Amino acid sequence: MESFSLILAIVVVTALAFDFTNGFHDTANAMATTISTGALKPKVAVAMSAVLNLVGAFLSVEVANTISKGLVDETGIRPEVIFAALVGAILWNLLTWLVGLPSSSSHALMGGLIGAAIASAGVGAVHGDVLVTKVLLPAIAAPIVAGVAAMLASRLTYTLGRKADGKAAAKGYRAGQIASAGLVSLAHGTNDAQKTMGIITLALVAGGALAPDSDPPMWVILSAGLAIALGTYLGGWRIIRTMGKGLTDLQPQQGFAAQTSAATVILASSHLGFSLSTTHSVSGAVMGAGLGRKGGVVRWSTATRMFVAWGLTLPAAALVAAIAEWICGFGDWGTALVAVFLVASSAAIWKISRREVVDHTNVNGDDTPETEPAGVVTTAIAAVTPPPAGTTEELTATVPAPASAPDDAKAPSAATTV
Repeated sequence: MESFSLILAIVVVTALAFDFTNGFHDTANAMATTISTGALKPKVAVAMSAVLNLVGAFLSVEVANTISKGLVDETGIRPEVIFAALVGAILWNLLTWLVGLPSSSSHALMGGLIGAAIASAGVGAVHGDVLVTKVLLPAIAAPIVAGVAAMLASRLTYTLGRKADGKAAAKGYRAGQIASAGLVSLAHGTNDAQKTMGIITLALVAGGALAPDSDPPMWVILSAGLAIALGTYLGGWRIIRTMGKGLTDLQPQQGFAAQTSAATVILASSHLGFSLSTTHSVSGAVMGAGLGRKGGVVRWSTATRMFVAWGLTLPAAALVAAIAEWICGFGDWGTALVAVFLVASSAAIWKISRREVVDHTNVNGDDTPETEPAGVVTTAIAAVTPPPAGTTEELTATVPAPASAPDDAKAPSAATTV
């Protein structure tokens, strides 16, 4: 019993660690567009998101019940299986965070749970009907629905605001964007925080600490809400930069349309108990909003990388979790070996991330001068475009003549071109 209690405690701590990574991995879902358009300062945005994530964790337990009661057969699950599932989910979260890809923490968790359950008890341990109806189909439908809604909302917004005063309209849309970002944060708490609640509840049932079919206890709801809120406050700046600037360039009107559309989809799915990916919903909405403005573009190279990550999330997390469960099957030393590997891998990923720091000071690309030589863009433009009248002084200051030019050269230099 003593050994069992230890493994159960390890599972709960690991689940909260996953919840923490979920927080900073998915901060971009709520706040990337708000930060990229300048509606809120980065630190203010993540603080607001953290508080609303915590509040949202208390609003519903439908998604938690889908995880703890519906996806796998809880009667054949051991605490070690859940631990292995969390290992797969955490490592996938950290790897995609390192490269700045907004993949789904929800699907990483469910992929880990599926892989570990199959490795432990066979394919029959997974409820295929629940997997298809409440996980896979929403994964496909959510970004499409949110994207179409955001595109239509953006076009409608520009049409209705065509004759509005520019400054007044921009101010109003920024206020609306802040409100809609808060709604997305609240929705994220009602959906993603509950997945950790469901995992912990499943572990407690597997360990005999709770009766089967139990709802999450209050301490589980509180601890999961606090863990995801703390992770959110730290800010997943790498993914925020990709979501806010890497997919498309958004104006306040588009940001408002994207966040409102995504929040509607997420809240509806939480009410229905669908274990929806907030990342899929928000990414789809951002791309839809990008296409909703005349002349707006989506950077499909970034979007393609993101789609590939989405497709790999379930199988990759499942494979890692299955291997971890196989090693845990050797006994306590196997579980200890997996735990050491998880800690060492997490530390290595964090150390690699320090080579190029992304935080609230450069999340909107403020570090560009450090990575691009000064004057390159201006020089290229000046080489192909005659300078407009009255700009000789500006060009002289920004495009100096080559240092190797002879003193007695007769031709005018780049700095003196008129």
